[in-house]
Amino acid sequence: MQTATAARSVLVVDDEPQVVWMLRFSLEAEGYQTSSARDGRAALEEMRRHRPDLVLLDVMMPVMDGWSVLEELRTWPETERPRVVVVSARASLRDRAKAAELGAEAFVAKPFNVEDLLDLLRRLDRPA
Repeated sequence: MQTATAARSVLVVDDEPQVVWMLRFSLEAEGYQTSSARDGRAALEEMRRHRPDLVLLDVMMPVMDGWSVLEELRTWPETERPRVVVVSARASLRDRAKAAELGAEAFVAKPFNVEDLLDLLRRLDRPA
C-alpha cells in the first residue's frame, strides 16, 4: 500500500459505527489523520473546530442530514470549506447530481470497495 504523501486530515461523517471504524482504520493505515462525527450537526461543529482537509459525508443521518451539511457549507467562505466526498447508499443519478450541485467533489456509492475509495482520495490529493 502506498502512503499518503502528506498527513491530511479527514473527517468521517456517518451514523453507522462499523462504517466509521472501517474508514478510520483504512485511512489511518494510509497516513491520514482522522476524526469522526455521527450526524450533520456534530460534523459542522467538528469542521469549525479542527478544519479537516476532506470530509467523507453520508447523506442519511439523524439530527441533520448530509444535504443540509452541504447547504450550510455553501454559506462558508470558500477558503474555510473542506473538500467533500459524499459516501451514500442513496446513489441515484438525481442524488449524484444534487451532491455535485451542492459542491461535493465526488460521490461514492455504498457499498464501496475501500481500495477504490483510497484511490479516489489519492487522485483528489494530486495537484490539478
